[in-house]
Amino acid sequence: MTPAMDFDTLRRAMADNYEQPEGPGRNARAEQLLVEAEGLDVPLAVIEALGHQLKVYNYSSEKDKMFVPFARLLRMWDEHPEDFDEFEIHSLHWVFKWMSAGMLDQPHVPLASIEKWLGEMEQRYRLAGHSERAVRSAEFSVAAHLGDLGRADRAYGAWLAADRDSMADCHACELHGQGWWRAVRGAEQEALELWAPVLQGEYACAHEPHTVLASSLLPLLRLGRVEEARAHHLRGFRLVRAMESMRGAYADHVEFCALTGNEARALELLAERPAYFTDSGDPRSKLDFMAVVALTMDRLTALGLGGQAVPGPAGRAWTAAELAVHARGEAIALAARFDDRNGTSYVGERARARMDQPVLVGRLPLGVRFAAPARAGSRPQVPVPAPSGRAVPEAAAEPGVDALLAEARRLSALRDPDAVEAWAAVSRAAEGHELEVRDRAEIADHAAMGLGPRGAELFQRAAGLYAEAGDPGEALAARSRAAYVQTLSGGSAQALEVVAELRARVLALFAEGGTGVSQTASVLMSRARTLMHRVDELETDAVNGQPFPDTDTGSEVDVMVAAEEAARELLDLTEPHAGDDVGLASRAAEAYAMLGELAARADDAEGAAEFLRRAVDGFVAAGLPWFAVEYDSRLAGIATHLGDLDAAERATRDALEHGGSHLEPVGHAQLHLRLAETLAATGRLGPASEHALEAAHWADEAGEAATFGAWARHHLGGFLLRLGRWAEAAEILESALPDLTAEMHGEGAIVQTRWWLGDCLTELGEHREAAEHWLRAADIARHWPEQRDHAMLANLAAEALAHAGMTARADQAYVRACDLWRELGDVGGLVRTLRARAWGAARRDGELGEARELMARAIRECESAAEAGTGADTGAAGSGVDAGAGPADEGADEGRRVVAELGHTHRQFGDLLARSVADDAEEPVVRQVFEEALGHMARAITVFASLGEPLLGARTAAELAAGWLEADLGRHEAASARARTVLAVCGRLDGEIAEARRAEAERMVTLMEKAT
Repeated sequence: MTPAMDFDTLRRAMADNYEQPEGPGRNARAEQLLVEAEGLDVPLAVIEALGHQLKVYNYSSEKDKMFVPFARLLRMWDEHPEDFDEFEIHSLHWVFKWMSAGMLDQPHVPLASIEKWLGEMEQRYRLAGHSERAVRSAEFSVAAHLGDLGRADRAYGAWLAADRDSMADCHACELHGQGWWRAVRGAEQEALELWAPVLQGEYACAHEPHTVLASSLLPLLRLGRVEEARAHHLRGFRLVRAMESMRGAYADHVEFCALTGNEARALELLAERPAYFTDSGDPRSKLDFMAVVALTMDRLTALGLGGQAVPGPAGRAWTAAELAVHARGEAIALAARFDDRNGTSYVGERARARMDQPVLVGRLPLGVRFAAPARAGSRPQVPVPAPSGRAVPEAAAEPGVDALLAEARRLSALRDPDAVEAWAAVSRAAEGHELEVRDRAEIADHAAMGLGPRGAELFQRAAGLYAEAGDPGEALAARSRAAYVQTLSGGSAQALEVVAELRARVLALFAEGGTGVSQTASVLMSRARTLMHRVDELETDAVNGQPFPDTDTGSEVDVMVAAEEAARELLDLTEPHAGDDVGLASRAAEAYAMLGELAARADDAEGAAEFLRRAVDGFVAAGLPWFAVEYDSRLAGIATHLGDLDAAERATRDALEHGGSHLEPVGHAQLHLRLAETLAATGRLGPASEHALEAAHWADEAGEAATFGAWARHHLGGFLLRLGRWAEAAEILESALPDLTAEMHGEGAIVQTRWWLGDCLTELGEHREAAEHWLRAADIARHWPEQRDHAMLANLAAEALAHAGMTARADQAYVRACDLWRELGDVGGLVRTLRARAWGAARRDGELGEARELMARAIRECESAAEAGTGADTGAAGSGVDAGAGPADEGADEGRRVVAELGHTHRQFGDLLARSVADDAEEPVVRQVFEEALGHMARAITVFASLGEPLLGARTAAELAAGWLEADLGRHEAASARARTVLAVCGRLDGEIAEARRAEAERMVTLMEKAT
């Protein structure tokens, strides 16, 4: 033993060790500390060290080590009970419950030994005068594990009927066990009702609501409450992630992912805990874990991903199919050991049922980013055997070329998106067949349509074939399409000359009756599209500062005029002939869309909206709603620009409806995020978060997780934060952060995400982590021209560090914030930061030297600013970051705010002095400090009074604080007078403040009357 390790040092070392993360490292340190304790020759030191060892073993993967130190403790108690103090006597009886559960979890412990132990526990609790509640709870656990439902129900009833005493588990743990049993018996709604107080934060402990959140996942899914299930997963997994002892709860979260279409998330969770595959100190939780691994791997195999590489036991590489076999074998073998010990088949039956569960929800987006499993190839087709006694019919013959042609023409006439594949099928089937010239023309024409700029040559070939087939109008249309696709690679100026010539020729041919409306419309459409593309090119050149090229196409204005004329010409031709002709109806709708785009470019938002609405109506009426999506989206943008958020919402919802199954994943993502932003702008944060969640899911589906998906998660986290769903928001924001880059998303998005994360983590009590995010955000913001965000972040980081007990680092951050507030001229920010530094100095040093100086500096800053008649707005601004803070004493002018800060500083100076007095301080010292504190309180009251009614609440609080100081100084009449002053003005205060002030003042009057 080192010389420094006396009993007090040992106790501090054990306390420090208990605060370390669960795991073998903490356990090993506990074993070392027991050796140190044994060297002290103090029986209580050994008892406490054994108790510490028990605790760390119990909350780790090495639970099987608990029995040796407990047996030693029990022997020491039986031999020398006088060596135990009151706390250790309580602790010894408390861990009897751990022994019961620990024996159940170890299949090598005979059932007879467990039953004998229950009797031993009951006897010892009776001798110690404890209630039967903990004993009956332990008996219930044994019966439930054995599957003896009758005995379990009887023990359950006796457990609830027995009185709660100091040996009963905490309310949170008891409610978890009670709800778990109701869920096992199929009463899932009752289970959730029992768990409600824990889920709502009414009861909590070191391991709750962790396990309740995990246990609630499947009951919620089965009851159709999927939104709550998702929230419980995000919130609960965050709690169990770092706790090694919670392998069973961890397995519940993996199971939830496997049963909700989130197999990729399940794999990531498994990869985070490689030791869970092999840790053997707690066989029952290993059984739970391996059963869930088998479930997950079977799910992947059923999806055709049996060859997917997956995380598994160390020492070799695993595929999903291989691990499925291994995990199932491990689970069944472990279950068999328990069943052999128990003499039942109950554990094995439950394990098999768990492994063989069906999927509960096919698709449940979680919002967090995860990589989708890589598919080695297409999903294999699972052969379906024919019913017994029936012959398997031969495969239907492939349709012939004529049938494929007919189907392709039908789909083309309907403008169906499947027409592209239909024509590709014709092309494949036509190989080696002699086709009519017209057929070959159409095949070439439609093949060219999917090639973009590369299709020009094929369009020209189609034009020659149409001409050969005797259809000059379709030949001109194919040539116009060739000209248009050439514009996509920068050839619009030359293409305009070609389409102008083709327009003249087709119109002449149409006038002679040599072609129809459809062919003529095709040529006019190509010309209008070419002109619109030229408008885009010229606008881009103007934005980039490039001069207009010296061509015959004219300026941007000239081209816009020509484009509008072309669109109206197309509309005049097609609209009268649309009727039931889908092709012509879609041409007319597109013409309206072009007019809308041109109106928008001319800053005619109302006109643009009217044209775009006609385009949307035209596509929908023609049975082509998927073509309306782009224009629904444009309408939404225009409506947002005009401030009509209701119209923007309708248009975006229409876009989603019109796109339907034809909408690409990235389109879904964009529209859902736009709808989320619109809903958030109208204050509907709940629906906004739902659509941001969908946006994140679709972005992941589109392979845009690191780009558009990060934006969606950024917004989703912000919405959840504003809804007060801190844990969910933190999980989402942490998932977004690695993908956010300055180049792609901007520094502002990164700073805002870290700012929000700091807010969330503060609410969750994770102050050190909050400070880390705020400091990293501040390091980015320090380079911005506007420094208010930098100052705010430094201040927030300092507060978080102070809450985390890191007072030295907190002071460094406060110093940084002080310098920034001074540079900004923000007196309020500077003064509040100086006060915070003063409180930190008092806590850190235990003396008032530096604290006094900092408070005095804060007073001087206020007085100087007040005399100069200056002050600064303390609101957060700059860089577009939502700081979530507003001006202090909002509504007062800057000078009044500075004066108010002077009052608050005197009040806090008085508080700091009064609280600094040690309990054992001599009376003259106490009176001197209290007199000084009272002086500051009096000055605070004077300052607050000068500001009138807005500061009446602060004034009465200072008055009461002064009254208590008067009482401590023995001036009971003066204290009573201050209390009566407060009572006289309580009627001018608002509800709760008035009630609180009145109650405190009346108590002071009563106490002072008794004292005199």
